[in-house]
Amino acid sequence: MFSFSEENYLKAIFHLERKYPRGVSTNALAEEMETKASSVTDMVKKLSEKDLVDYKKYQGVRLSSEGKEAAVQVIRKHRLWEVFLVEKLDFSWDEVHDVAEQLEHIKSEKLTNELDRFLGHPERDPHGDPIPDAKGKFSVSNKLLLTELEKGQTGVCVGVKDSSPDFLRYLDKNKIALGREIRVIDKEAFDNSMIIKIDGEELSISHAISSNLFIKT
Repeated sequence: MFSFSEENYLKAIFHLERKYPRGVSTNALAEEMETKASSVTDMVKKLSEKDLVDYKKYQGVRLSSEGKEAAVQVIRKHRLWEVFLVEKLDFSWDEVHDVAEQLEHIKSEKLTNELDRFLGHPERDPHGDPIPDAKGKFSVSNKLLLTELEKGQTGVCVGVKDSSPDFLRYLDKNKIALGREIRVIDKEAFDNSMIIKIDGEELSISHAISSNLFIKT
């Protein structure tokens, strides 16, 4: 059994390893966890003693196989609860993250598996992120960021890189949602802003928006 704090650190390291595959620095982890580097050092030491992470000075920290397995199970619970909150309790997708942060620490494996079954074994959460199965395996999907599309290209929105409430509310306001077809009408070379067409309507979006939308062509 791991504490809430330990699970949060394991999950944070898992996500940061995509950006820092050779090792996550204590400073990067402190920024992610919004805490002091000294607190991170203490936690990394605890996780290392439990064989959940490998830490090398000047190289950073990486999850061990056991640490990765634990992190993936927390992520699995988080994303399943997000699906439940949206599909069964009518939460909007900008409301679910903080609630799922609390629910992800429930220890019952049976509850997690029954929740998965009850929801019909969903492969993706409301933000388009893949949900690991009971064995910790993720479904793989080929996707691009909208900013990578050129003028005249069309794709379907399949996920968001930024799942902050402000960004999700912006998408709702402009009727941009998962499953919607987006066509690039024009692209400005100066700042990579775009004019897109969605549901028959044209919309001007900034590079900050297009670089946070995942598209499948």
